[in-house]
Amino acid sequence: MPGGRCQLAPGDSRLSRAAVALYRNCLGTMIGIMRSTLAGSDAELAGRQPGQATSGLVSPKGPRWPRVVQTWLWLKRPTWFLDYCSRTYGDVFTVRLPFGITLVHVTSPELVKAVFGGSDDVLRAGEANATILEPIVGPHSVLVLDGPEHLRQRKLILPAFHGDRMRAWEGAIGDIARAEIARWPAGRPFALRPAMQSITLDVIVRVVFGVEDSQRHHELRRLILKITSIGRNPLPLYATRDRKLGPHSPWARFVRTRDALHAALAEQIRERRQAADLDQRSDVLSLLLEARDEQGSAMTDDEVRDELVTLLFAGHETTATSLAWAFDLLLHHRGVLSRLIAELDSGETQYLDAVIRETLRVRPVIALVDRQVRTATEIGGFAIPAGVMLCPNIYLTQRREDLYDDPAEFRPERFAGQAPPGFGWFPFGGGIRRCLGASFATYEMQIVIPEVLRAVTLRPASRRPARVRRESVTFVPHDGARCVVTAPR
Repeated sequence: MPGGRCQLAPGDSRLSRAAVALYRNCLGTMIGIMRSTLAGSDAELAGRQPGQATSGLVSPKGPRWPRVVQTWLWLKRPTWFLDYCSRTYGDVFTVRLPFGITLVHVTSPELVKAVFGGSDDVLRAGEANATILEPIVGPHSVLVLDGPEHLRQRKLILPAFHGDRMRAWEGAIGDIARAEIARWPAGRPFALRPAMQSITLDVIVRVVFGVEDSQRHHELRRLILKITSIGRNPLPLYATRDRKLGPHSPWARFVRTRDALHAALAEQIRERRQAADLDQRSDVLSLLLEARDEQGSAMTDDEVRDELVTLLFAGHETTATSLAWAFDLLLHHRGVLSRLIAELDSGETQYLDAVIRETLRVRPVIALVDRQVRTATEIGGFAIPAGVMLCPNIYLTQRREDLYDDPAEFRPERFAGQAPPGFGWFPFGGGIRRCLGASFATYEMQIVIPEVLRAVTLRPASRRPARVRRESVTFVPHDGARCVVTAPR
């Protein structure tokens, strides 16, 4: 565990009992299956390091454990695994996962900068995302595009999140937050993360999709909740992808729900295009329909639909999880909470901004960003072969001792009136691929956190902050950030 004494080093006689049990119970059968299904050589499956690169540089080292062990740790003990790799192998290391997936992690600001500034011909973010995300967000999503197509979509979307335009959404977001807070039970524990998901989902439907009709609002919520529920466990979903396993397989249920969501959004787009007051509306859908590229062309209906779905999946549960982490940390650091409340009561927001930045630093929702390496390259003195994923590691970089004093501690004052270190804080990615909704996510947090603190007094339901648990590709509070409403404020 992080901060614990557990060591899992090859040849170490102090292997934990859990690891020994894992070896004995799992490896014999799973390695046999994996050898017949996974890409890669026997040496790779055994975890042995590749040899000298043709350039004379050596590939980054990493754990020598079989892929099945690394996969189990990546899924079940991700923070311990990343901390172990960082301590053992330094700023650049390799992790090997099933299906021939190889991840090369980089954790120093200089190398992160090099990746974000790398040539799009060599490092492809859209290509890295497409395999997993394209079935969800569609082929026109800014997340799965590279090159000129990506830049065009990005330029069309970005103006919708300009500061002046976002300020028009403050009242709607505040109303949504207050309505949800009014439903919270008093005097008994409940999980904050689902409550925050309810807020951010309503914000997406009202502010992004611009839905005003209550029946359509309800139907979109239902479809979104259903599809996100299916997607929370991606292993059975993608294991059944494109297989004829009947209408009740995870993939078949996902496709039906996705198509129904697409149809509902297509109807919303068609109606909005015909609205006489389109140019006067402030929702994101209307702004996307009004956007024009350098040639004066608008996005097609399919392009708009895919970008709406992208904003949904990139900004709904991630923002909700960041809000849950913020309150989990605040409630377990009473001095920070008291200072924040006092400054908000005085009308100041600088410390609120620091709390948000520190939350995103110490509890990033996404652990890493990735780039598909198209042609062999070099980074940090290591050879990076074509076909691997090069991954700036958000979690590890933002916990570097040479960047932050006591990096594991929650100390918002480190950001009070001070900008984060360059390429040492990137919870939204960086470079030309930085999340388009970053400003929207932080703006939403700037509204929701004060609304909660003005409305109720909370106490944590546990003595310690929540542990980090992996859910799909995100790091979430293991207990949903449970708390208790003690009194209205």
